[in-house]
Amino acid sequence: MATVHNAANIGDIAKTVIMSGDPLRIKSIAEKYLDNYKLVNTVRNIYAYTGTYKGKEVTVMAHGMGIPSMGIYAYELFKKYDVDRIIRLGSCGTFTDKYNILDIVLVEKSYTESRFAYELDESNINCVSSSKELNLKIEEVAKANNIILNKCNCLCSDVFDWYVDDFNKFYNRLPKELNLEVAEMESFALLYLAYKFKKQASCILTIVDSHAKEVNLTSEERQNSLDKMTILALESI
Repeated sequence: MATVHNAANIGDIAKTVIMSGDPLRIKSIAEKYLDNYKLVNTVRNIYAYTGTYKGKEVTVMAHGMGIPSMGIYAYELFKKYDVDRIIRLGSCGTFTDKYNILDIVLVEKSYTESRFAYELDESNINCVSSSKELNLKIEEVAKANNIILNKCNCLCSDVFDWYVDDFNKFYNRLPKELNLEVAEMESFALLYLAYKFKKQASCILTIVDSHAKEVNLTSEERQNSLDKMTILALESI
């Protein structure tokens, strides 16, 4: 049965879902990598396609921007469609000069100042881990394909960090013991819902901006990075 946010019927969504924020990015992934794919959702233009990759059924689906948007789609995928695992492909910024633009990172833990978990089920949880099993598989695939993969902890924010009035004040209040090296806006909702429903979830990110280095990217450079992340996710299923 469909939901108000997803027109797909039960059975239209695969047990493994690869998600990314941009619906057009999802359309591109389906067209480039999947065989026999079918468009199964267009509600609010949050496209979802189900097809096969090397004979393995997979759904690729958009999730929009921010914790609330990811929270809606991941909740329904896990709870309503009984999805087993979700891998998010996204972009992020970094706080450190340790990384270069277009480096790929695998999130180990996601921390947020959001009250998402408390509003959902009154859990006082602000930090949650990725699936160890799924992360290990992604690491194995990266090694086999000679893709450099960095592991780190991530800040998941409600406000785009470049728009914060006083960035230094914002950054200095973050918990130093977590060594948060990158920032994005969706991972916590995904990983917390996987934890809640005893499912698997991981998050692969490409660094596209830096508070430590000033670099401008071309659209071609961004696309090449997306291809690497997509290969990592698809080969990991």
